[in-house]
Amino acid sequence: MNSRHIASIAVGALVVLGTTGCSMISPQATTIQYSAAEGVNVYDEGPLDVRNAFIVANEDGSAGNFVAAIVNDTDDSHTLRIELGEGGSTIPFTVRVPARTTISLGAEGEDPILVEGLDTPAGADIPGYFQSGDADGTLISVPVLDGELPYLAPLVPSGSETESQG
Repeated sequence: MNSRHIASIAVGALVVLGTTGCSMISPQATTIQYSAAEGVNVYDEGPLDVRNAFIVANEDGSAGNFVAAIVNDTDDSHTLRIELGEGGSTIPFTVRVPARTTISLGAEGEDPILVEGLDTPAGADIPGYFQSGDADGTLISVPVLDGELPYLAPLVPSGSETESQG
């Protein structure tokens, strides 16, 4: 009788271990950071966070509107330096973000930043360098989209825009 009791405990332990063993060695998907939207996120690189950054380009990819939410959770104003492109053909611009503020470029009444000389068609990525405060900065691939989706259509730069912001 004693050996049956020990055997049933051993079988029960094997069943518990067999059904939960995978979760012991596999990472939990909810702990992995990822961008759940069209754009990319830049976290932990200085005092500013960049969320959902992307570019909506015109048909030939010669110009596009940079869209992102820039979050400043600090008590001081900070400047975000952005460079799009690579090598000698980078397109630099800056955005000043007041303390405890989120600037939503391309939404909530904020204009997106027009990027002329983009030379990147929709569907491709463009290298983007983001730096704020004393941080070294981050190089990340920024997606270039078109205006086919109804909510992106108003963000396609029109032919009459000739002034670049920055």
